[in-house]
Amino acid sequence: MSTAVLKAARKCAISVSMGAIALASGSAFADKTDDIVNNGTARTKSSASSQKRIDDISEKTEKVISQYQQQRKNVEVLKKFNDRMRRTLVAQEAAMKKLEQSIEDASLIERQIVPLMLSMIDGLEKFISADIPFKLDERNDRLSRIKGYLNNANISAAERFRQVLDAYSIENAYGQSIDVFKEELSLDGGEKTVNILQIGRAGLYYQTTDGLESGYWDKGAKQWKALDSSHNDGITNAIRIIQGKQVNDLMILPIAAPEAI
Repeated sequence: MSTAVLKAARKCAISVSMGAIALASGSAFADKTDDIVNNGTARTKSSASSQKRIDDISEKTEKVISQYQQQRKNVEVLKKFNDRMRRTLVAQEAAMKKLEQSIEDASLIERQIVPLMLSMIDGLEKFISADIPFKLDERNDRLSRIKGYLNNANISAAERFRQVLDAYSIENAYGQSIDVFKEELSLDGGEKTVNILQIGRAGLYYQTTDGLESGYWDKGAKQWKALDSSHNDGITNAIRIIQGKQVNDLMILPIAAPEAI
């Protein structure tokens, strides 16, 4: 074989070897590239999973923090409410103590005031009996009603005492009052319907409805006494003035002389 042929054969073998090496190198590079890509994909998936867990933990943490803050607000509200209730309870306890003391005081006052009321009613009864006899039915009915109040457990001591004071006030007002009213009187001629003329407690007069008979209450004798007919017009005019049937004018009436002391 010639030298030229041998050289050509060696070149061909070297070329084949180089091609094989190149193919082997390319295959190895492709495998490494796949590994790198696969590792990168795996790391990406792992990173995404980790981020999701982090996001979940963060969300749960925020929710817990929010709940904690809300609970703190609730606790503060409850503290304020409890403090207000505590002050209210303290005030109520103080009020209850005052009320208990007031009840004890009221019981003591009631025990002391009942004898006083009895004494006042007895004095009022004696006063009405000794006073000039006008509106006796009305005054005695009031007195009987007040006596009944003392035995009525449904009426407070304060209301009973108020009724007694009212009766005294009414009796006192009679001393400044001027009034005319009808009554039945037992006179010499028997029972007669008359007009009673009351001038405070200074004078008490009667006149028959026909205006023909007049009289007055004699405090000393404690009885009704007839007046001379000359006084009829004066009493009639006074009655008409008080009833509003006549223009106000001077009332001319007989007045008993003051008693010597």
